[in-house]
Amino acid sequence: MIVALHVATGAAAGAASGSRLAALLLGPVLHVAGDRVPHRDFNSRRFEIGSGLAGILLLAARRGPLDPATLGAVASSAPDLEHILPFLRPRGRKLFHDHGWHRSGRFPASLQLLVAAAILGALTRRPRQPLFKIER
Repeated sequence: MIVALHVATGAAAGAASGSRLAALLLGPVLHVAGDRVPHRDFNSRRFEIGSGLAGILLLAARRGPLDPATLGAVASSAPDLEHILPFLRPRGRKLFHDHGWHRSGRFPASLQLLVAAAILGALTRRPRQPLFKIER
């Protein structure tokens, strides 16, 4: 799964749980589950990192940095850090991505980005204001 969709699914689970602890515990589990879905990834590591960070920053700005949705987003996307930070690989082995859990397949990266944007949009939208205010 692309990073932005890991962020979005983690945020959705965190928001649904309403618990910071649950959000932090569910994140890595959701990451593994997401990578089990046969999918395609973007070729640009820069885009992956940027889109994931943008989603986390948006959640933090709208909901707060310690909101369960924000924490779920961070926890669900954090396992991908082992791709770019060598010290997260004990004995050179990736904990989340060297076990055959990642599946390549037909779920296009562009569609994943669209789904992520829809989820993040729903989680960060402002409450609806009435079109007309009727005073009595």
